[in-house]
Formats: sequence, structure tokens, C-alpha cells
Amino acid sequence: MHCPFCRSEDTKVIDSRTNDDGTQVRRRRQCVDCSRRFTTTENAMLLVIKRNGVVESFDRSKIINGVRKACQGRPVTEADLAVLAQRVEEALRLEGLAEIDAHDVGLAVLTPLRELDEVAYLRYASVYRSFDSLEDFEAEISLLRAGLVGDSAAAYAAEDFISVGDRDGSAS
Repeated sequence: MHCPFCRSEDTKVIDSRTNDDGTQVRRRRQCVDCSRRFTTTENAMLLVIKRNGVVESFDRSKIINGVRKACQGRPVTEADLAVLAQRVEEALRLEGLAEIDAHDVGLAVLTPLRELDEVAYLRYASVYRSFDSLEDFEAEISLLRAGLVGDSAAAYAAEDFISVGDRDGSAS
């Protein structure tokens, strides 16, 4: 790290802390040559690969805006949405990947949204999973009533969604 005052390359870290949401590391440094102190912040990049192949930086506000539509008329505050977006980002960062598919971002929204508000979850899931019939909604409501939560519920819901959508009897 170069000292911003004397451009020396010899600096030492005095203190390191993460910010409240854990996405940044703040380091207090001191130059060995001129003894002046300065602060640096470090962010790990999280990139989203969209369906069309375009890669862009992860943006919490996009999560909030997408979920806000599903929460219209529900008792969900802006603070709740901010916490949900933070939880989604934390879950994605725990995957340890620098790039993540946009579809996986949508999947990461489902569990915290289900815990926040089941009606908003159902609205979001109906669009995200492209519900085509009343049976699709009924199957998802059955999962909610059964209390299935997490990755196993998503896998079960995906299986059920496929079999519900195939009403000609060929579903296995």
C-alpha cells in the first residue's frame, strides 16, 4: 500500500475492522517513513451474470426494488427490505464465488422473503417461477402450510412444480 502523503511503499496496518454489514474492511494504516496515518477500505467484488451474458456489480437496490413490488400493501417496512437485501448479499458472499448467476440471486431471495412475509413470498415466487395455473399456487401454498423452508423446500417445490404443470399423466 502506498502512502498517500509521501508515496512510500512501506506502511503498516494499525487497526482493522469490518463495517456493520460485513461487506467492507476498514484499515487504519501508518506510513513507516513519514509516520502519517490514513484509512483504507477494502471491498470484495460480487458480480452478477445476467441472462443475456452481461456481467454487472451486485446491487442491493435491485433486490429491494424487485421485492418491494411483491410487498405492496403488506406490513413490510423499508428497513425490513434493507435487512432482506443484506441477508441475500451475505448468503451469496458465503458461496465464495466472485461471479454468480442472476437466477441464483433470485433463489437467494426466496428464503428470507418467506420468513419476512408469506404473501409477499407467494407473489414473488409466482413471478420468479412463472406460475401458470391455480394448481401451481395451490402447490406452493401447501408447502407454506407444511412449513417447508430452505433449500430442500425449493428443490421439493421445483419437483412439485414440474409434476403439477404436467397434467397429461406423463409426470413421474
